[in-house]
Amino acid sequence: MRVLERYVLWRLTIAFVGTTVSLAGVVWTTQALRQFNLVTVKGQTLWVFLEITVLALPLLLLLIMPFALAIAMVVVLNQMNGDSELVVINATGAPPSVLLRPFVILAVVVSLTAAALSTVIAPAGMRLLRTELTKVRADLVANIVKPGRFIEIEDGLTFHIRDRVGDGSLKGILLDDRREADEAFTYLAERGQILEAFGRTVIVMNDGTIQRRTADGDLSVVEFEAYGFDLTNLTTEDRDPVYKASERPLSELLAPDTSDAYVAKNLGRMRSDLHDRLSQPLYPIAFALIAFLFLGEARTTRQSRGVGVAMILTICLLLRLLGFFSANLAVRSALAVPFVYLVPISAAAVAYVYIATETRPVLPRVLSRLGDLLYEATARLARRFSASPSARG
Repeated sequence: MRVLERYVLWRLTIAFVGTTVSLAGVVWTTQALRQFNLVTVKGQTLWVFLEITVLALPLLLLLIMPFALAIAMVVVLNQMNGDSELVVINATGAPPSVLLRPFVILAVVVSLTAAALSTVIAPAGMRLLRTELTKVRADLVANIVKPGRFIEIEDGLTFHIRDRVGDGSLKGILLDDRREADEAFTYLAERGQILEAFGRTVIVMNDGTIQRRTADGDLSVVEFEAYGFDLTNLTTEDRDPVYKASERPLSELLAPDTSDAYVAKNLGRMRSDLHDRLSQPLYPIAFALIAFLFLGEARTTRQSRGVGVAMILTICLLLRLLGFFSANLAVRSALAVPFVYLVPISAAAVAYVYIATETRPVLPRVLSRLGDLLYEATARLARRFSASPSARG
């Protein structure tokens, strides 16, 4: 590898790693906030929360990496253009392949990483995530016997106890059931106990009342000496998790077991997920070629370099949306399967033809002018905010 190629590859790698880490951090934070009720409501430890959120990270990386690669290429090419490095490279008469090679090398590495993530790592992570979530839900009894805490067993069903004695019985029980829209029940009891027998999980409450409130505001109170509230429906399903297509290994997608109830009902989803996984590694290569097509040669600001950046991001986003759309169509019909692959392959092929023939797509004059105006406005703002207070005064 030539010195120039190593230099460009190193800059690309640094930019790609930084962009990936930044995007992954932002996306992971948004996803982690959605799961924070595991600590605040479900009573789980911070370690369980971190474990569950980290398990989803491989799938997030799989979606982020192609865009991170495109953004890294935009950053590096713009820097090289601003430093006149692209001008010098073009002036030497070097063919486009000299500059293109490091971009392709990094794209291939990212594609191989995406292949490992899509076929092995991400499904395994999602499967473990499903297992951990079922453990959290199956740990219902351990959750609701924590004195002094209001625990939301599921949406609309909240449990609270004042104390737990050594024999396992509970004191000061409150069970609030608002799962039905037209009526709500509040169970108050002096004491109770959770029992498991004949495959059922029941909380037996003693010396308490049931308050029933309707949507019209009517209130009725019933006293009881003993009352059993069935918790079986909240725990039985969780003990036997059903793994979705995205959580199953590649071998199960290649040879679906129709005796599995989920598989028999979701053969289209299994087919779609299989081909979506296999097509994932094609997107980094397509995105890399598209980025190089629009910014791979030296251009002045008057040649609408800003519009080139906008075109890269827009085309990459549209391609990914088309990929999702094709995968959804493959759920309904096997005839849509080829489109899952044609979307990234056709985009990469068209971009490569332009690059190989050393031609560039001609942008409409309106877009070019708009890009120049946006660039000039951005440059003025940058100069204004970067100027010192004395200079502005």
